[in-house]
Amino acid sequence: MTQPIHIVGGGLAGSEAAWQIAESGHPVVIHEMRPVRGTEAHKSQDLAELVCSNSFRSDDANGNAVGLLHQEMRSLGSLILRMGDAHQVPAGGALAVDREGFARAVTAALEAHPLVTISREEVEGLPPAEWGEVVVATGPLTSPALADAIRGLTGSDALAFFDAIAPIVHRDSIDMGKAWFQSRYDKAGPGGTGADYINCPMNREQYDAFIQALIEGEKIGFKEWEASTPYFDGCLPIEIMAARGPETLRHGPMKPVGLTNPHDPTVKACAIVQLRQDNALGTLYNMVGFQTKLTYSEQVRVFRTIPGLENAEFARLGGLHRNTYLDSPRLLDSTLRLKVQPRLRFAGQITGCEGYVESAATGLVAGRFAAAEREGRALPPLPATTALGALIGHITGGHIAVEEAGSPRSFQPMNVNFGLFPPLAEIPRGEAGKRLRGPEKAVAKKRALTDRARADLAGWIADVTPSQAAAE
Repeated sequence: MTQPIHIVGGGLAGSEAAWQIAESGHPVVIHEMRPVRGTEAHKSQDLAELVCSNSFRSDDANGNAVGLLHQEMRSLGSLILRMGDAHQVPAGGALAVDREGFARAVTAALEAHPLVTISREEVEGLPPAEWGEVVVATGPLTSPALADAIRGLTGSDALAFFDAIAPIVHRDSIDMGKAWFQSRYDKAGPGGTGADYINCPMNREQYDAFIQALIEGEKIGFKEWEASTPYFDGCLPIEIMAARGPETLRHGPMKPVGLTNPHDPTVKACAIVQLRQDNALGTLYNMVGFQTKLTYSEQVRVFRTIPGLENAEFARLGGLHRNTYLDSPRLLDSTLRLKVQPRLRFAGQITGCEGYVESAATGLVAGRFAAAEREGRALPPLPATTALGALIGHITGGHIAVEEAGSPRSFQPMNVNFGLFPPLAEIPRGEAGKRLRGPEKAVAKKRALTDRARADLAGWIADVTPSQAAAE
């Protein structure tokens, strides 16, 4: 029997990598330590469990980099996007999913695949040499033994940041006499209606008191190993944002723009808290942007001061866990292999990408690279003009900072964004060559970037797909 390719970790990246390898015709073994060993964030033993938000973010493939990434992954047969589409819940312009239904479906698909074996065990230390090719997709919650082994092998310390979990509220405990349903600017997304978020308004007095309560509220103490770990700006605890300045939250996750309170249309809110549907039944809603390190009792006390949430019942309160990732530009090659031991390939958040979709995307690419290598062929690099290529390029060499003696490394977790894409050869213009300005120019530029990406990915797919004549 052909030796399988091993995957360490059954999260989004590991699940996607396994699917891509198996669909290429190669046996694969997924080693997942849950439930033998749990983590600080996971609640179930399902593969691809979503531990933070239930949103895959924007699904706009013409105006948003992550929406383009969705489209590219769909075109390459992504299991994660297929199951995300199948288990979507209303979320305005975003693709959000019923987290339990989604994880169960991913697990069932992999369990049913004839070339996939799932082994429930912890891989302590480096994967055995006899396994041959391995994709390490252990995520930000890599077990201490494996993390220590990787550090020992590379001779480089891993960096770490904090990732926080937002609370989830029972829908029937929200006072809809004060709150209302509306998406920002009434935007309808996949499966949505334009009224997909629950909105809770605050006036200036309520907002100021809320900010003060966040700052003064009792926080969970740091453990010794957490004390010097920096936060990632894309997932800051809400009380840290509040401490950065009294206006920070109302210009961030609590911004009141694009929303009108039907209970009092003439009054403009100072700030608005949004809640997004978290399950298919619509019985649970998560508090958008409300990841926190407040103690549980303080969360209940402070969050119940929000208009509409005075009697809120929480299905889950917020939490915080430590995330670890590699200094990937220095340690990984362009195909995500560890330079000092190329049989090991890495995928997911441990590589220094940020976000569910980005994590799954690196798993997709790692799986395809591993399958091609098993077949004795080398895949050409993904075009840097695509969302996939731009993301992999950033991770594997697009961000190597010049450091002065004693200064820290600056490689940070990164969401996919148009700033990672090569600039356009020509600036988009309007009719009759008219120069565009302002929002019109921004829209045209994004459309040009996404059109270029789609064309270049189609060319790449055609290049790497064996022709029928060659196959025969």
